[in-house]
Amino acid sequence: MRTFRHVTSAALTALVLFASAAPATADPSDATADPAPPSRMSAVGGPLLGKPGTQVRPATGTPALPAKLTARSWIVADADSGEVLAAHNAHWRLAPASTLKMLFADTLLPRFDKGTKHRVSLAELSGVQPGSSLVGVKENQTYTVHDLWLGVFLRSGNDAVHVLCAMNGGVDTTVRQMQEQAEELQANDTRVVTPDGFDAPGQVSSAYDLTLFARHGLRNPDFRGYSSTQRARFPGLTGKNGRRETFEIQNTNRLLTGTYGLTRYPGLTGVKNGYTSHAGNTLTVAAERNGRTLLVTLMHPDSGGNTVYEESAKLLDWGFAAGDTVQPVGTLVPPKSEAVASAEPTGPDDQEPPGNRAGGSQSDLASGDDDPAGVPTTGLVLAAVAAVLLGGVVFLIRRRPLPGVLGPGGWARHQSGAGSAGRRQWFRRKPRLPRR
Repeated sequence: MRTFRHVTSAALTALVLFASAAPATADPSDATADPAPPSRMSAVGGPLLGKPGTQVRPATGTPALPAKLTARSWIVADADSGEVLAAHNAHWRLAPASTLKMLFADTLLPRFDKGTKHRVSLAELSGVQPGSSLVGVKENQTYTVHDLWLGVFLRSGNDAVHVLCAMNGGVDTTVRQMQEQAEELQANDTRVVTPDGFDAPGQVSSAYDLTLFARHGLRNPDFRGYSSTQRARFPGLTGKNGRRETFEIQNTNRLLTGTYGLTRYPGLTGVKNGYTSHAGNTLTVAAERNGRTLLVTLMHPDSGGNTVYEESAKLLDWGFAAGDTVQPVGTLVPPKSEAVASAEPTGPDDQEPPGNRAGGSQSDLASGDDDPAGVPTTGLVLAAVAAVLLGGVVFLIRRRPLPGVLGPGGWARHQSGAGSAGRRQWFRRKPRLPRR
């Protein structure tokens, strides 16, 4: 009896200590927290995409990748076949900035007719964060859904985003639907907190996921049309003569418009750029040449200005020059609803790259990095130890009942309403112990 109590006490104490020892993980959206990519990332699209560093499989005639690329993460993919031609930390979860608006458009574009008119209230603009990019939506003015989408794509207008959210049932509803859409697209690196991409703790995506959003969005003619529009007229205020004024808005994607010292990239067809003080620059672009469309996503280069555009243009040049000489390092997976069952796994989010299964270093196992499913590796080990300890406690309890407390029939008799008499009878009788 005394030994059993000591074992039980030790087991419970160990459980408490193990639970309190679980490491706290850093906010994955904080790009400044750790300048190095995680040692283990998602393997969606193929095991090579889950490895840190640059992944490329050149063959005879394949040109060298551009030198001095500073972006923390990038990817080059064929929009039609889905083949990933090269990648660098493709699944690194980073703050996406306004490139998250591609997922916003993927989610909401099919929900409204472009000709629908909406009169904006002041309350619908109250959630726009200070410092947001704006297109110039004003309260008590009427806009079509078409106007609002021009504001989203060309000027990255968070005011237009929030009006569309209000029409869709609110910000919370829209965020939930965006997360569901990300899951449908198998964009498992993405966590949506704000619908417009404005900085928020825990909000992350990856170069791989942003490329999925762009590829899926470009299948929609409206998405493709808005993302490729360079200039448009946007409604202003109603003048004294009763006529509504308009003003010109210009796309902020400099590779599309050829502004700020850049030339327009030949064949560029969209899609979306972004910037916040937390995320820095992010960009996803699509370009077509000789019947082939390439997608490039680039996140968090070392410096601002035109760097994100210049490095993206270099990767597009490399992708078109490489052509069919390069062997793909992975693939852009289809949406869940379109995926065809296959005998070979395509890289589910919780699949570990084969090279890490048997021979991971001790530092990798103890690092506390999130595994592809978002659960710390150390946490899984602690859970297993806790399960073993609990199993031992249950085994001891079942093997040796405590006299006067647990025994065959005694507790059941008390619970079934035998009353105080039944209880006295139980404690008066010595329970039978199984023979050993």
